[in-house]
Amino acid sequence: MKNFWATLPKPFFVLAPMANVTDAAFRQMIAKYGKSTRPEYWGGPDVTWTEFVSADGLVLATEEGKQKLLRDLVYTETERPIVAQLFTANPKHMEQAAAIVAGLGFDGIDINMGCPDKSIEKQGAGAKLMLKPDLAVELIRAAKRGVLQSATAAGQQPIPISVKTRLGYNKDVLDSWLPILLAEEPAAITIHARTRKEMSKVPARWERVARAVEIRNSSSSKTLIIGNGDVQDMQDARQKADMSDADGVMIGRAIFGTPWLFSNRLPPPVPERLRIAVEHAKLFEQLLGDVKSFAIMKKHFKAYVEGFPGAKELRIRLMETECAAEVENIVEQFLQEGVY
Repeated sequence: MKNFWATLPKPFFVLAPMANVTDAAFRQMIAKYGKSTRPEYWGGPDVTWTEFVSADGLVLATEEGKQKLLRDLVYTETERPIVAQLFTANPKHMEQAAAIVAGLGFDGIDINMGCPDKSIEKQGAGAKLMLKPDLAVELIRAAKRGVLQSATAAGQQPIPISVKTRLGYNKDVLDSWLPILLAEEPAAITIHARTRKEMSKVPARWERVARAVEIRNSSSSKTLIIGNGDVQDMQDARQKADMSDADGVMIGRAIFGTPWLFSNRLPPPVPERLRIAVEHAKLFEQLLGDVKSFAIMKKHFKAYVEGFPGAKELRIRLMETECAAEVENIVEQFLQEGVY
């Protein structure tokens, strides 16, 4: 399996991993409606990430638990290149989980070193790894061992390892933190341009992404630098790529309610937008309805249903739904009334 990172155009634009957001259903919607003008790629994003998945769970869970976790790692060919994101503070578990994931045919594995969720940090994973650089290094090496084992058994080349992180934990330590990661030669490093302490309460500092590029260049590293934070749309993504000289830009929250974002086309008319929301709800129910609560869809409804007459009332009704059929009935009734 070739290293897809080396084939990407620059700058490239990628889909962020977001828990209970970029699940299998939403990724398929993005691949379908975000079709890129770039003929060499199937879907909209140049690279797609899964939600983060617990490496500990993949190794230690019961068979039933593992099967549930693996549902977060279901993907289609339309989503390629696709990267599975793992989190753990246990190098042994990372090695084993990386081998499992590589065996599933993913194009790459990403290690989460930036998530601020308290339940993740209690495990010593996510953003906590910025306070434990030695462990972070061990995890990268463990992941590389895992994919090498899988590749050797299959007679293939090992898939690449990447890292997603932040500027620091309580303060910006990019100048000391990034060289530690670069020394391990990951294929790519995504920099969320805030510290863990800042969360998303302050504007992302893209000048620090530019600094990350400078650090990378001064070390003669081949690792790609991806910037992340406050990207509004494709035009904004291109502007941020230009100002920072980043190899790529990761788009997160802006994708809510806009699976067509990567296509760079104008938002569709209200009827089409609402029927896309219905399609999304049906796909979620089909793929994940037996393992995830339908309530997850409600955060999407908030984004799909805004900015037109009657949106508030429609949104209130959709927030009370419990299945895709109810969503479809409410939407079709709204469209028949023609108040928009």
